[in-house]
Amino acid sequence: MYFATLLTSPTAPSLDPALVDSLRNAWGGGDADWLAVDEAAEFPLETLPSNQWEVWADLQNMGVDLIILPAKDRRKKMLLADMDSTMIQQECIDELAEEAGVGEHVKDITARAMNGELDFEGALTERVGLLKGLDQSVIGKVLAERITFMPGGKALLATMKANGAYAALVSGGFTAFTAKVAAELGFDENRANTLLVEDGKLNGDVGRPILGREAKVQALKEITTRLGLSHDDVMAVGDGANDLGMLGLAGAGVALHAKPSVAAECDIRINHGDLTALLYIQGYKKSDFAA
Repeated sequence: MYFATLLTSPTAPSLDPALVDSLRNAWGGGDADWLAVDEAAEFPLETLPSNQWEVWADLQNMGVDLIILPAKDRRKKMLLADMDSTMIQQECIDELAEEAGVGEHVKDITARAMNGELDFEGALTERVGLLKGLDQSVIGKVLAERITFMPGGKALLATMKANGAYAALVSGGFTAFTAKVAAELGFDENRANTLLVEDGKLNGDVGRPILGREAKVQALKEITTRLGLSHDDVMAVGDGANDLGMLGLAGAGVALHAKPSVAAECDIRINHGDLTALLYIQGYKKSDFAA
């Protein structure tokens, strides 16, 4: 048994009941259940449709995301989330680079690294090197003035935690940012890289070992072992090439507004919804969301 979920952007909900019924009838699905009016609906399926991805592509052009997941163990017991461009709307290193006057150069390196064109560790050390001499106080300024949360994040954390889930934030970014983001959103723990400081200024390097793709996989393995969970109990979410390892290992790996090369390797792709989409695909209704 499977569930097919259709959803749209919460800021412009436009899911047509006729579209839901048409697809349900074409695939021989059960009765549709609306999770949020005009925004998200689901229906059960006995088997996976052979034309799932052709239909997915057509729906993308209509501003609709389609996700099909097994009904068994759909509600996950752990959330493992990337931070940059996932739980926050920015890349923290790009924002620091703007303050350092090297914004465009660093943004280009970031984009190529997240798309899998560059080695993550090498790209990180190169970008951090360009921040050398930046006053440590700039981190607080960037946090206060430049960082905004991805829509739906607070509802996602509050709802999953209210239903007993554990939440971990794992980032190739920096602890100075993950600590604040984790505290504000309600993550149980956070892991990231440490910017090294000398005499109140960034010294152009990060602590070792560098947390990259493999460290995110290791975090998933370590935390599930500690909590007595299986990998299938985990919903992981990210957008960059360094997230692919954990997305592939988790029971549900979500590519959220991801780079095309990343989304292509994931079966769960959210391009129109926000982070509340991760609740809908677990079968939560909007009325179930925790405050």
